Amino acid sequence: MTSLSKSIQKKSKTKSPNQTQDDVVYCHIFDAILEQRLPPGTKLNEEALSEIFSVSRTIIRRALLRLSLEQVVVIRPNRGAIVAAPTIEEAKQIFKAREVMELAITELAVENATQEQIKQIRKLVTAELNAFEKGDFGSGIRLSGEFHLKLAEMANNAPLLNFQRSLVSQTSLIIAQYEVGNNANCSLDEHTILLDAIEAGDKEKALSLMAEHLNHIRSKLSLDGETASNDLHVVFSNVIKNNALNKA
Repeated sequence: MTSLSKSIQKKSKTKSPNQTQDDVVYCHIFDAILEQRLPPGTKLNEEALSEIFSVSRTIIRRALLRLSLEQVVVIRPNRGAIVAAPTIEEAKQIFKAREVMELAITELAVENATQEQIKQIRKLVTAELNAFEKGDFGSGIRLSGEFHLKLAEMANNAPLLNFQRSLVSQTSLIIAQYEVGNNANCSLDEHTILLDAIEAGDKEKALSLMAEHLNHIRSKLSLDGETASNDLHVVFSNVIKNNALNKA
């Protein structure tokens, strides 16, 4: 069993009892996008997803609609849904929005972060490091995205957190489509140093480090990126296997 399968099984065991079926489907697809297991342009066939998750197509549609509102899925009339594939111009606009958002979040994080939040995010950075060291780039990329979402939680501003969630997932699509070099798009040292500045209450240094961090991510993108495609049954093979085991 892969570390990703174990992670999903752990999530399924600890999920909230109030979580709906479309919540579960939404979370699986969202994580697959963050981990770049669902590349830009992948067709999200409702019938296949319904079979994979053992739910009705109505539930699949609700999950896909939520993802489309976050602009990581495009629903095309009479042609179904696909994972968004940002153009070069859209990628530039998303990164500009991300820059504005991250600086605002960093400033508020310095003002509002608690010691407990700092402690928890340091554990996340350690898990991110371990994932990359083990060659589990999918989990490492997802944890890198979660690092930025945790910063948004530190900011204690709900609208910023909602916007950040969409921008982080869109950035993952851009990286999958246009990045050159290795998959470790975020420097772990940059995460640690940035967190140190936030904990020290050094707003000026934290803002400077965040700007440098975003420039580092952006510098690894190429205009020659190509969109890949994946079979849904392969991407969600862990879900299919778990469903089979549960029925046995």
